[in-house]
Amino acid sequence: MAVYGFIGAGNMAEAIVRGTIAAGTPTTDVLLTSAHDSASRLAAATGARHVPAPADLVAASDVVVLAVKPHVVPEVLESLADALAARRPLVLSIAAGLSTERLAQMLPPRARVVRAMPNMAAAVGQSMTALAAGATADAADLETARALMSTVGRTVVLAEKDFSAFTALAGSSPAFVFQFIEALARGGVAAGIPKAQAVQIVTQAVLGSALTVQAEAADTGDAGRGRTPADLIDAVSSPGGTTVAGLVALERAGFSAAVVDGVQATIARDRALGA
Repeated sequence: MAVYGFIGAGNMAEAIVRGTIAAGTPTTDVLLTSAHDSASRLAAATGARHVPAPADLVAASDVVVLAVKPHVVPEVLESLADALAARRPLVLSIAAGLSTERLAQMLPPRARVVRAMPNMAAAVGQSMTALAAGATADAADLETARALMSTVGRTVVLAEKDFSAFTALAGSSPAFVFQFIEALARGGVAAGIPKAQAVQIVTQAVLGSALTVQAEAADTGDAGRGRTPADLIDAVSSPGGTTVAGLVALERAGFSAAVVDGVQATIARDRALGA
């Protein structure tokens, strides 16, 4: 079993640490270091090992997880150049906006790099994580990264050029969904339902709807049995009924177009920041 060394111990690192330990990784195989006291606190809370010196952590790790802020990465990698060259671990980066090519430029020659982009739902074990392998990483490296990130949710391997679109579909979309939940709940409040109860009702309805789409997608085999979201909309919409009346009102207000516009604006902004 691999030894995972986490450089940085913020919220996302904590989610992954807790996920991999819950999945069966021995706490002795999870190492933590950080510039502040977050690593020691997380180690105390989870049983993972706190390694104060980052170079010592690298020397003992099969996989080094870069979990620091993107602007800190160059300084961190420069300080660990000798340790990384000697140990040659797989480097798994969750630092936003840093491509595998850019990371490779900061690492020793032929370093193996995989980039991961999880989302905030990792904290509840329901992340959607995109993975992209660097030029020198192989299938085994990608599988190692997938196994780790699968402890906090689902994974998908994407071409790195598609990461901006993934940011919109999975990274930023939770905020869109929260906005939808809030708006639905306000509609319930307008109809006389207390806010807390309206949020509870809407949240379960949204969760159930997402699980239904997921189950239908999983059911799509050679026979093509799975229904698409459009099919499911039709299944809920009786002719002349309440649901279709609501759908027509939403479309008149530009609902679908607004969502597409939001996705496109997110992609454009992500590309601008990465330029």
